Amino acid sequence: MDERERRLQQRRAKRRKNELIMKCLIALLILLVIGLAVVLVRELVISHGEETRRQALIQENSQEEILLSEGAQTEAVQTAGDGQDGSAGAVSQDGQSLLDQAELMAAQYDYDGAMALLQSASDYSSNTELQEAAARFQQQKDACVSYPVDQVTHVFFHTLIRDTSKAFDGDSKEGGYNQVMTTISEFNSIIQQMYDRGYVMVSVHDMCQVNEDGTVSRKEILLPEGKKPFVLSQDDVSYYHYMDGDGFAQKLIVDENGDVKNTYIEDDGSVSVGDYDMVPLIDTFVKEHPDFSYHGHKGIIALTGYEGVLGYRTDEVYRTREASRVTEYQQKFFDENPDFDWDSEVAQAKEVAQAMKDSGWEFASHTWGHINPLAYGYDATVQDTERWLNNVATVVGDTDVLIFAFGADIGDWQPYTSDNQYFTYLKSQGFNIFCNVDSSQYWVQFGDNYMRQGRRNLDGYRMYYNPDMLTDLFDVSLAWDDSRPTPVPEM
Repeated sequence: MDERERRLQQRRAKRRKNELIMKCLIALLILLVIGLAVVLVRELVISHGEETRRQALIQENSQEEILLSEGAQTEAVQTAGDGQDGSAGAVSQDGQSLLDQAELMAAQYDYDGAMALLQSASDYSSNTELQEAAARFQQQKDACVSYPVDQVTHVFFHTLIRDTSKAFDGDSKEGGYNQVMTTISEFNSIIQQMYDRGYVMVSVHDMCQVNEDGTVSRKEILLPEGKKPFVLSQDDVSYYHYMDGDGFAQKLIVDENGDVKNTYIEDDGSVSVGDYDMVPLIDTFVKEHPDFSYHGHKGIIALTGYEGVLGYRTDEVYRTREASRVTEYQQKFFDENPDFDWDSEVAQAKEVAQAMKDSGWEFASHTWGHINPLAYGYDATVQDTERWLNNVATVVGDTDVLIFAFGADIGDWQPYTSDNQYFTYLKSQGFNIFCNVDSSQYWVQFGDNYMRQGRRNLDGYRMYYNPDMLTDLFDVSLAWDDSRPTPVPEM
């Protein structure tokens, strides 16, 4: 065998050896994978068996043992939540709830209420987080300034238009809607612009204090520098019969979440629920912007009574159906609703009114029959007031605020006196605060036993003819709804 042949055989032998080694390695790897798989399956089987046995033991445990176990767990959670030294970051569940409530109160400028709430906590003396929050609220209060209550403006709206194609459809009612109503898009723009300019809703009762002897004194409104208080009101939230089918909400309801919303009847007869008028729109806005509300206060709803309140037919005529008092609209309503239940209607209205008051709304008389007292005369005013007290106050509760219809009043700009029989009577019936309509930026008058305030109408007429009178509040060009017909009819 020559040298060349010998080397060739050596290379062949080496290659066969390498191939054998590779096959052995592959076989070992396969055995290893199989072994791991067997172990994994075994563990899963064992784990499943243990879980099955655990579930069986749980089923076998007595109810008493389960309750004891849950009680121990709850105690452990509470112990962990209470903290060991009362330091920051170890607030109990109750403490945290109080802190959240206090933060909201402070955001709405009720610093004293927020501090008092925190100090009511059982662990306040040892809880540095609550103490630090109270100190912060005191600093915020100290930085506030007193706003002159005789310079507080008061703006008002009528029922808002949801569907302009129906309100402005060219019929005989269009002119009135165009003059005194505001569309939802306009309202939303106005409120957003006022918020952006630092306006904050206050109550007329934030402006004055009615004392036990019937006298009225000024109160103090404290707000951060640059904030401006204003009063908001809305007239005629009764959803009168004549408005049916004209693009307005039907009534106010309390929904499944406890929120006050509107119903609206769609073209196909179905009923939608949503923010279709001022009350739910403001409620939603305040949830998103709590600092728009002073101490949680919202607006005043000025109610008549001759067709009920809040969309409910609560007036006595719907119960008695006295022929001499039933109007054409009311008769049509009776014909269309033969099973009408007056007691149920009143109960629903009371529920809505209470929910509104609970969330910061107030009510005022707008006179029962939407009357001008001086034009109707003293005796008619007395009868009208009695009807309001008997048919409206019994549903929404008592009030000491009278917002005159038609922008009227019971006197000129001079102070009321005891010689004014209208004032003397209305004061005797519990009214202390009186509001008319005035085009001034603000008009507030304090007497010894009353407060008067002028209101500014933010409607189609004012926006079209006097936009310059609204520049302190908002830019009309940004709010104007182009679906509104022009020119707006003159008054």
